[in-house]
Parts: sequence; structure tokens; C-alpha cells
Amino acid sequence: MPTFDISELFSVRGKTVLVTGGSRGIGEMIAAGFLHNGATAIISSRKADVCDATAARLSEQTGQRCISIPADLSTIEGVDSLSAGVREHTDHLHVLVNNAGASWGAPIEEYPEAGWDKVMDTNVKAVFFLTQRLLGLLEAAATHDDPARIINIGSVDGIRTPSFETYSYGPSKAALHAMTRELAARLLKRNILVNAIAPGPFPTWMLSTGIGTGGDVDGTDWDALGAAMPRGRVGTPEDIAGSALFLASRAGAFTVGEILTCDGGVVVS
Repeated sequence: MPTFDISELFSVRGKTVLVTGGSRGIGEMIAAGFLHNGATAIISSRKADVCDATAARLSEQTGQRCISIPADLSTIEGVDSLSAGVREHTDHLHVLVNNAGASWGAPIEEYPEAGWDKVMDTNVKAVFFLTQRLLGLLEAAATHDDPARIINIGSVDGIRTPSFETYSYGPSKAALHAMTRELAARLLKRNILVNAIAPGPFPTWMLSTGIGTGGDVDGTDWDALGAAMPRGRVGTPEDIAGSALFLASRAGAFTVGEILTCDGGVVVS
């Protein structure tokens, strides 16, 4: 009989999930969504103290195990360190959420090579090589009926022209979207499904730096920013976590190579 019970259709209970960039922002929202629904989450971010604190807080809030493995994914050494750390905790991985990302803003005349390289290395190169290094763990968890999942976090700025002068950011996310489709085609026969989510405006540290509030997430007037959006608000944790849970569950088991916008209508408008 078909499984139409919503508690089964969208279940991620018992799954092991890695969320890079999981100590704050969209990554933390996604990790919390998995934990609240019975998964074990491994989170990674560059700052060890922040990563450790977030993991401890999420574990306490959800009653599920959240593991911190700090790593700087802008370097191959960081990718290898995270891969090794994950293997110390588990021999299988049901879901890989490639969320860690970087941006850099500057006028075109002043845009530095360092800004270009950091963004491309973090947003594109690290995603590919972390995926490569974790394929064995993903295959170990995958079955024909319940494939492993890779969810790449792209951006609406990889689909339309960005609002800010972040010249490497949009191209990096467009590249990530293209890589998502190619990986999806290559890994499908190995029972690994690859999709991407392209978020729009969410109340995050990265967006707050772009709109001029300097990383002060709590001090940013998100209602005012949201009022200018087609949906009339910015995104919420439920919005982005819901998209990830769909792609990671039985409900998303026939969705392959998609770039799912989660933007309140920004792209279509």
C-alpha cells in the first residue's frame, strides 16, 4: 500500500545528517529541523567555539544528538579534516547538506582576487571535494527504496542578478546549481539523489552584512526588509527546514537534480 501518512511520508527519524555551516543562519535552521524530527545531526563551521555552543544548545533544545566538528572549508585541508572527523563518529551518512558559504562585496574597480578566490573555493570547490570524500559514507546508508541525499544550498543570486556588488557570489551559486544537476545525473545509479535549494532573503548574519547592519542579526529590522519582498516578509526557519525535510524524506524520493527556490516569490517577480 502507498505511504500517505504524513508522519511517514516526511519522516527523517533515525537518519544521520551533516550540515556544513550549521552553527548559525540557514544552516542552523536546517540542522534544527532535522533534530526536531528525530535525526542525528553533525554540524560544522569555521569558528570552533561558536560551532560547539550551537551543537550543545540544539542538543538540549531537541533531545537529539548534535555533534560539532569545526572546519574551515575554504581549504582542501579543512575539507579533509571534516571528512576525517565525520568518519570518527559514523560509518554512514544519510544526508549531506552543503550549506557552508562565503560572500564578498566591493565595487568592481576595487574587487580583489582574494575575494574572488575565497568565495569560489568555499561555495564551489569545497562542495565538490567534500561530496567526493563522503561518497562512501553516503553509499553505505543508501538503498534503492531510500536513497541517500545531497542537498546543496545555492541562492536566488545564482538565478537572477544580485542586488549587491558581490561579483563572485552569484557566479559561484550558478556554478553550484550546474554542479548539482551534473552530480544528480552521475550519482543517481548509486542510489544518491542530489538537489539544491536556492534561498531568498532570510534573517542571517550574511544578509545583515549585505544590507549594512554589519552582522547584527537581532538589531536588523527584518520586518522592514520583508515588506519590500513579494511575499511581504523574509523567510523563517520553518520555510527552509521544510524544504530540506521534503528533499531528505520519502516525499522527495523521486525528485532529482532540481533547484528548488525558497524565496517568497523573488525570482518569479
